[in-house]
Order: sequence, then structure tokens, then C-alpha cells
Amino acid sequence: MGVDRTVRLQAFEPHHVAELVRLCVSEGWMSYADPVVALRALTAPGSIAVVAVEDGGTVVGFVQLQSDGVVHAHVSNILVAPSHRRRRIGRRLLEHAFARSGAQYLDLVSTEGFDGFYRFFDHKEFRGFRLYPKSVATVR
Repeated sequence: MGVDRTVRLQAFEPHHVAELVRLCVSEGWMSYADPVVALRALTAPGSIAVVAVEDGGTVVGFVQLQSDGVVHAHVSNILVAPSHRRRRIGRRLLEHAFARSGAQYLDLVSTEGFDGFYRFFDHKEFRGFRLYPKSVATVR
């Protein structure tokens, strides 16, 4: 499919939070199921959040990056509603947010099954890890 021009990209604003939470919950992403938590995370310092919105105001996708604004940026979340996939919305979200980040590099950890999407971008693959506070606290 081609580019979906009925969907516009814009910076996340607090009035998007209910729609964004709905989208996350529909995918089983419970970390942003609480609107208060989602709003705090998406508006935190260094966070760059962009939403894909249909003409009626429905959020059909979003991306969240963390950036130092100079060198490094990291993808925290990217999600496009299943009904809107394969329309280049995810690609547009990443490109738009990366441009806004001011960073030279964009790093990410891909979940299983989505590597093919990222391979369409100019990239370098390398291993990564996700550390959790409990395990970090036990390292001596």
C-alpha cells in the first residue's frame, strides 16, 4: 500500500491521551493503560512523542523517543493500529520524531517479528539488553 494521506502527524498533546491509552490497551500494552502514567511519560523531559491522527481525531498510531537533543535518541514505543498498518504510517512517525529529536543516531530494540520493518531504514544491527531495576541493584 502507499502513503496514507488521510492521517496527519502531530506532536502529542494532553488531549490525545485517552485515544493513545485506548490504542495501547487494545494491543495489550498495559504500561500505558493508566492515563496519568501515560501523560507523565509522554511529556517527560527529553521525551518526543508524535501521534498519527485521522481526520475525525482518532489516534491510529504513535511513537515515543527519548533524546539528548544532540547525539543520541532511543525509541521507547512505536505502535500503529492493525487496521492502519502497511500504509507507511510507522515509517512516517519514526522519520518525523527522529527529525524533531535533533539527534545524530536513533537506537532501538525490536520485538520479535518486527525486524523486517526496521531493515527498510539505513541501519546497523547490534545486540542489546533491557535491564530492570531489581537486577541492577543486585550487581556488585
